[in-house]
Amino acid sequence: MSTTPRKLPSWLPILVLLISMISIQSGASLAKSLFPLIGAPGVTALRLALGTLILVVVFKPWRLRFSKEQRLPLLFYGLSLGAMNYLFYLSLQRIPLGIAVALEFTGPLAVALFSSRRPVDFIWVVLAVMGLWFLLPLGQDVAHVDLTGALLALGAGAGWAVYILSGRRAGEDHGPATVAMGSLIAAVVFVPLGAMQAADTLLHWSLLPLGLAIAVLSTALPYSLEMIALTRLPTRTFGTLMSMEPALAAMSGMVFLGETLTFSQSMALGAIIMASMGSTLTMRQESKIKQVDVG
Repeated sequence: MSTTPRKLPSWLPILVLLISMISIQSGASLAKSLFPLIGAPGVTALRLALGTLILVVVFKPWRLRFSKEQRLPLLFYGLSLGAMNYLFYLSLQRIPLGIAVALEFTGPLAVALFSSRRPVDFIWVVLAVMGLWFLLPLGQDVAHVDLTGALLALGAGAGWAVYILSGRRAGEDHGPATVAMGSLIAAVVFVPLGAMQAADTLLHWSLLPLGLAIAVLSTALPYSLEMIALTRLPTRTFGTLMSMEPALAAMSGMVFLGETLTFSQSMALGAIIMASMGSTLTMRQESKIKQVDVG
């Protein structure tokens, strides 16, 4: 009898990643529904506290050892993780979920574009700028988006960019277990901050099941599923599929929150998605060209 493990279907990692993105956006919709009760800072504190607890139990970060060279990136990784969540939830108080995710997505898009030097990437820069122009209320307020909310979402995107860059250095030796330590650092700073702003409303036991659901949907489940998909999908496929996240966020906002987008907002969201997909695809092609040149 053969003991060779059965090969997984090629579509299964794709399905896993789609479930992960749906989980994240469902968690964001649920979090936004709690804003009238405890506010965005309170939801941030609740998610970080419970999400960190889950990650600490699973990965046991006290066993990890970080070199001196990794400690500063680890600190930036944790702080950017907390700031990213805090600013993103603050932005959701003012703008629709789909627009917030699209603006936040400019963070990793900027990291991808700045790491490339090919002329074709100018196309993706133009598409991204076009998307931002129609999402941000500049000049004649073309898209009717709250400026403060848009800037908070862009701030979350900047946090996401730092999260990516510092996470590469901090997680070189420990992989996904680094998330637990980063989340712990974020919780130390942003849980007290969010709790102070939420005041006594955060202490109601009735919020615990919803907070736990947000922590699972937005942190524990998607992070685990993403790691499964990342180790089984080509980088190009993974990046291209992740570019769908703003669209899934817009759909989640419509289904769960009753949010709708104008035509110009939908086109702007599509431009940012196309820029991200194009950047991912051409980056992969550039990598192949370099490998051929070296060979």
